[in-house]
Amino acid sequence: MASLSEGEVTNRGSMWELDQNLDRPMDEEAGRLKNMYREKKFSSALLLRLAFQSLGVVFGDLGTSPLYVFYNIFPRGVDNDEDVIGALSLIIYTLTLIPLLKYVFVVLRANDNGQGGTFALYSLLCRHAKINTIPNQHRTDEELTTYSRQTYEENSVAEKIKRWLEAHAYKRNILLILVLIGTCTAIGDGILTPAISVLSASGGIKVQNQNMSTDIVVLVAVVILIGLFSMQHYGTDKVGWLFAPIVLLWFILIGSVGAVNIHKYNNSVLKAYNPVYIYRFFRRRWNSDIWTSLGGVMLSITGTEALFADLCHFPVLAIQIAFTLIVFPCLLLAYTGQAAYIISHKKHVADAFYRSIPDAIYWPAFVIATAAAIVASQATISATYSIIKQALALGCFPRVKIVHTSKKFLGQIYIPDINWVLLVLCIAVTAGFKNQSQIGNAYGTAVVIVMLVTTFLMVPIMLLVWKSHWVLVVTFIVLSLMVEVPYFVACILKIDQGGWVSLVIATAFFLIMYVWHFCTVKRYEFEMHSKVSMAWILGLGPSLGLVRVPGIGFVYTELASGVPHIFSHFITNLPAIHSVVVFVCVKYLPVYTVPTEERFLVRRIGPKNFHMFRCVARYGYKDLHKRDEDFERMLFECVLFFVRLESMMEGGYSDSDEFSVPELAGTGGGALTSSAFLQGEKTCSTMCSNGELSLSSQDSIVPAQSPPPPRSSRLLTRCSEGEAASTVGDELEFLNRCKDAGVVHILGNTIVRARRDSGVVKKIAVDYMYAFMRRMCRENSVIFNVPHESLLNVGQL
Repeated sequence: MASLSEGEVTNRGSMWELDQNLDRPMDEEAGRLKNMYREKKFSSALLLRLAFQSLGVVFGDLGTSPLYVFYNIFPRGVDNDEDVIGALSLIIYTLTLIPLLKYVFVVLRANDNGQGGTFALYSLLCRHAKINTIPNQHRTDEELTTYSRQTYEENSVAEKIKRWLEAHAYKRNILLILVLIGTCTAIGDGILTPAISVLSASGGIKVQNQNMSTDIVVLVAVVILIGLFSMQHYGTDKVGWLFAPIVLLWFILIGSVGAVNIHKYNNSVLKAYNPVYIYRFFRRRWNSDIWTSLGGVMLSITGTEALFADLCHFPVLAIQIAFTLIVFPCLLLAYTGQAAYIISHKKHVADAFYRSIPDAIYWPAFVIATAAAIVASQATISATYSIIKQALALGCFPRVKIVHTSKKFLGQIYIPDINWVLLVLCIAVTAGFKNQSQIGNAYGTAVVIVMLVTTFLMVPIMLLVWKSHWVLVVTFIVLSLMVEVPYFVACILKIDQGGWVSLVIATAFFLIMYVWHFCTVKRYEFEMHSKVSMAWILGLGPSLGLVRVPGIGFVYTELASGVPHIFSHFITNLPAIHSVVVFVCVKYLPVYTVPTEERFLVRRIGPKNFHMFRCVARYGYKDLHKRDEDFERMLFECVLFFVRLESMMEGGYSDSDEFSVPELAGTGGGALTSSAFLQGEKTCSTMCSNGELSLSSQDSIVPAQSPPPPRSSRLLTRCSEGEAASTVGDELEFLNRCKDAGVVHILGNTIVRARRDSGVVKKIAVDYMYAFMRRMCRENSVIFNVPHESLLNVGQL
């Protein structure tokens, strides 16, 4: 902690010192909360079992690509055997470079304690550099066991990159926009994957009956999609035990059929493993439809990004084992066998997968293919739920209802509103295009954009988190872009052939996320700059210039320090306030989870006879507010335990003693430890000197700007519970009596409006888009399960 010079203290003045003495940060409390966790070790048998289970969750999307790849490479048919061999060679080395080398062995290592996806990378970066656009973090948050970060030498490359990123706000905004682009296109995957997978699998019924109308195939696909989305509320845990055997059976099927076709039709396709045929393929088709073919090859690696996004319940090593031993070999056999069949049956390229299956196992293969397509769709739908949850926690998405579908797995959730939006859009795409080619173009565009975003985000990850040598970073980005840029160009050239769909979907979600985040930041900045000076609170006296009525008031605020302006607005317009006031700050941190025993921080604000406390509840982006949790009881028991610890410390315990809270009855946690609950400390703890959550002279309201004392202060103040308790027993009894008298939850409702001189775009975004989303989204009272009869909304413009 940087020490303050004499001049700085003089400039800040006595008001700042008073604020710091009366409302100190929670450094030592947070330090006492940190526990030691050991990294989990997995036995060989357990790793193999987890590798088997990962097949059903992680690899379904990637495994169903052989259903539609060759058709999208050659939509106009095949004229030359060399074209098929060249396309196969491209598929082989694309699978090797992107899924195998880039993702399985590099990107998966960039997980955030087992969590994957674009927002997980962003959270990882936010912990290593101050790039979070909502500056609600404090160094106490870094004491969490899940808050891992690196330290850098003064003149190292990583330190220079860190300072460069933190230097200007526009760099942080550019990084956020990049993350939102990747996130929104990943949501598009959740719409397009079920459409193309189920439609391709349903096409098998037409192979045996060529006179069947395409509308029948589309109708079957729509019925399957409706059934798939209608079962989401049961959760993947209910049917998860079926997924892995289905996908394993699918990989064994495509691998076996591929091997048989290589032997039966044309084993000369094996020369496609020579990369020279890639060069010949480009040279021969450069002046014709090379970009169309590249867009089709791109579909062979769809599902790779979902592989990273679904990284939740499996160790990286288990996924590496499953991919290298089962997925990768079976995919190579499947594509090679299809190429061998197409060379011998060039007219069957449109439905080569089903036509290459022996007649004896055709219908069992059709059933397995349909089941595998459903599993693949389930994986991307679940990934979409996780992405929305992460975005919501980091302030980038409106509050929606989240249902926890599994008691075993934290990551298995269901979002009803998003589920039905996905269903409507998925049916619209399937029924609107009716063919794999145009949906494939849209799908490829979404996938390649997500991959490019991941590539760019990996650069600061490798420099800041891994401290990799710049040569390795350059090698990684050159090899990645060498493959992904041509595919990106190929997909962009197909915008008018269906690729526009993914861009429209991504743009719609991007506008929602960016507008919501922008207004959230503005609300937080308003509350930071208009918070009330502690000197003003102290000047009101223990009664706060009001009648202190029996009861407890939980005042919810986004501020982790200081008194929110909404509180002064409340006591200025009402003649009474509760005997006990607790300022509750619920904030999300850039970590995947906050252990329940480290979730709550409690401190007293001001002298004891004020009966004012602050409680900070910290959550990670994977944590959920469960319906069976009694948030009110958890808060109250944390305050009670704080008072006991405070008394114990004053009773003679040394500062080195550590106390841990027993499990809160019925709440599943809430352990607190502390050594700094004493209010008699002579020194003044200051915030970080880097400006994060720091108090300066312009952060506090000077007396001339403070709200005038309420007119009710002239009334004779009376405390119905008598004088403030002088012993801990009396104070605990006092708190319990106040709770029995009633608890009120006071929620601030700050209405955001654009300034009159704002531009038209900002007025539309703030006054209409954000206002509409605020009306449609869930209230905080519902999220925290606050009883309606105990709720009091205090509004301000």
